[in-house]
Amino acid sequence: MDDLDRRVLGALQKNNRLSFADLAELVGSSAASCMRRVNKLRSDGVIVGDISLVDPKAVGRSLTVVVTVELDRERLDLVDDFKRAMRAAKEVTQCYMITGDADFVLIVAVEDVEAFDLFVKAKLYTNPNVRKFRSMISLDRVKFEPRVPV
Repeated sequence: MDDLDRRVLGALQKNNRLSFADLAELVGSSAASCMRRVNKLRSDGVIVGDISLVDPKAVGRSLTVVVTVELDRERLDLVDDFKRAMRAAKEVTQCYMITGDADFVLIVAVEDVEAFDLFVKAKLYTNPNVRKFRSMISLDRVKFEPRVPV
């Protein structure tokens, strides 16, 4: 990956709806070169998707909760079961397996405290491999930038 690839990625992370002509103008290249590079970045798995970012509040998910989860046993099959359950949980917008005191960090977006309580009861309390969890309610989203520095 060269500097032009990095400029292309940076521009697309800000606005992936740019035409190749507009992208070329932003990064100082030709439209044809940008098209080839973007297609290669997609085929190489560098660009993994083109999505629209939605404001959670605009769709009724005004409560964001950061949850740390500690598992009881770290057997591979049980860890995989937990990962599968979190992937399937519509309330979980992000899930990270981490090092340190906890095993996972979840970002949960729900309508309100009652909806979070239902999530906890359905997904965490009922999982026999969850030893404990801690919840931190977000008061203010200070930075929301799902971009990777390139």
